Amino acid sequence: MDVRQRSMKPVNQRKGVKAVIVEEPPKASDALLFPLYFTNGVFFTLFFSVVYYLLTRWREKIRNSTPLHVVTLSEIVAILTFVASFIYLLGFFGIGFVQSFTRPSHDDVWGADDEEEDIIIKEDTRSAPCAAAIDCLPLPPKAPKAAPAPIIADPVLLSEEDEEIIKSVVAGTTPSYALESKLGDCHRAAAIRREALQRTTGKSLDGLPLDGFDYQSILGQCCEMPIGYVQIPVGIAGPMLLDGSEYSVPMATTEGCLVASTNRGCKAIYACGGASSVLLKDGMTRAPVVRFGTAKRAADLKFFLENPLNF
Repeated sequence: MDVRQRSMKPVNQRKGVKAVIVEEPPKASDALLFPLYFTNGVFFTLFFSVVYYLLTRWREKIRNSTPLHVVTLSEIVAILTFVASFIYLLGFFGIGFVQSFTRPSHDDVWGADDEEEDIIIKEDTRSAPCAAAIDCLPLPPKAPKAAPAPIIADPVLLSEEDEEIIKSVVAGTTPSYALESKLGDCHRAAAIRREALQRTTGKSLDGLPLDGFDYQSILGQCCEMPIGYVQIPVGIAGPMLLDGSEYSVPMATTEGCLVASTNRGCKAIYACGGASSVLLKDGMTRAPVVRFGTAKRAADLKFFLENPLNF
């Protein structure tokens, strides 16, 4: 029998069954010479006593105009006692309280013992003859863990012509950006591009909506090569009094308090009599980026462009 110095737990004594007792982990408080509550009480008393003593001595020195750095032997002992008690209370106070969270509960330990006992019983039934074993039936084989199924996109009902276009996009013979101009149907181009992307990456895009959006309205405007759209909540701010007219400002955002703060600004502008606007320029600018091997050549280009005689 395998018996060790562990916490006692009754185990059914059966033939061919080993008695196993779970070992209790040592506590940090076992290193103390006295019980934990007694040690904590002593250090508590020392801590508050020396604090009161030092504060009293400090008050007397201030009244007598005595320098604070001049200390007596009793004050040195009090300071050392204060440091020692503070370190103890900071590092070791409440060991039992902390262990109540870090150690497993009593029921968990007993549950683990029961599981270990059941495993040992099953192992012993295999080591004895059938007549002497507890259970003659073989253990059921463990079911193999099924491998996670790859994410496959749901089949999309496409025509044969669309299927050929998808294969050409996947193969790279048809550029994905040219589907709108080639097909003349923006929604169909987005569906084909979406299906080609799913087959290329092996990832499903079912969570991204496709239908219910006018892809023709964004052609050449704000998004290229679309494969779907994302729903964003739209709030309303206003009315805002601008150039003598009232406007309600729709704002599509997921930022909290943005619409509320804008609405307060519109209210303040309205209360002040409105705002006036002046349009200085309406356009779009693009700045080229030129890279040189040295900073001197970059500076030469800057000076060349700033010289009006070169243009």
